[in-house]
Amino acid sequence: MIKGYRYGAMVLAAAGLAAAPAAQAQYQNEVPHNPASCSSGGPKIRVNVSGIKAARGTIRVQAYYGTKADWLEKGKWLTRVEAPARAGTMTFCLPVPQAGTYGVAVRHDLNGNGKTDLREDGGAMSNNPSINIFNLGKPSYKKTAFTVGSGVTTISIAMKYM
Repeated sequence: MIKGYRYGAMVLAAAGLAAAPAAQAQYQNEVPHNPASCSSGGPKIRVNVSGIKAARGTIRVQAYYGTKADWLEKGKWLTRVEAPARAGTMTFCLPVPQAGTYGVAVRHDLNGNGKTDLREDGGAMSNNPSINIFNLGKPSYKKTAFTVGSGVTTISIAMKYM
């Protein structure tokens, strides 16, 4: 009996180890900027970003699971789209792994240096929570989470600059 139990445990452990890389693969998916890809299929998030200050630098839009464990954690973004900034409004399409709860973060890197410059760069998040010096741009996942169904879910995000 113990011998059979040990064999079963090894099979389950091996299956768990085999599944771990597949689970990890869901993170850090960079996709090209193609708003038209949200015209069909899903699950996807169509993100309309308004209030873009200038047509310089890069806009980065990232989707996260809407959980405390993943929201804005380094390396825990699911899908990322980057594009040259256009002043005014831009639309992005983010495919997500399945229907569920997600959060979206947007950053406008005005000088294109790849770093967050608090005095110049802009930022925004799903549900447009207030961002201030006290939460240092990281509102709770509860304030940014929203539900995505099996199709295309459209959200609007307004950029904020200091």
